[in-house]
Amino acid sequence: MSCSLDFNLKEYGYHNFPRSLTKQDKQLLSSVFHEADDGNKGFLTREDVKMAVAEIFGYKPSKLETDQLILKFGEDIYGSRCMKLAKFMDAMSEKLMKSDEDQDIRHTFMAFDSQCRGFLTVEDFKKAVGHVAPHLPMHAVDLSFRELDRDGDGRVSYKDFEFMMKYNLAEHI
Repeated sequence: MSCSLDFNLKEYGYHNFPRSLTKQDKQLLSSVFHEADDGNKGFLTREDVKMAVAEIFGYKPSKLETDQLILKFGEDIYGSRCMKLAKFMDAMSEKLMKSDEDQDIRHTFMAFDSQCRGFLTVEDFKKAVGHVAPHLPMHAVDLSFRELDRDGDGRVSYKDFEFMMKYNLAEHI
């Protein structure tokens, strides 16, 4: 079943503002580059770039997207277009800064909300967790759900889900 709970707020004046790149983001990009650089060549081939994008963003880019990245940020090395670290950092920084955390949270919520009701039940939660972490004990899932269900009505609203996704334990200790 597919549903579209379109949370498009642009008509109300909301726009995505690019976020700034953190030190951790830069370390991640560098680390992924070096992991994807098979053979320590000092550059990424087209296939290496696909692997790196999948590692960073969690999806396999299309041939078109990969070709556009290589065309825009790559350079000719040994007769083919490849991407060195500095250009890889530029390309991935651009993509990272455009990413919208709230959009990712909305998509995750919609994936959990298989019945398109606008809230999650404990059954929705168990089903989703069962797909991602099948060995997690169900009592732990129940406990987590009860913690998210702040008003105790047996439903986790989008606001409760968003709060959980944005909660940073380090900031609250």
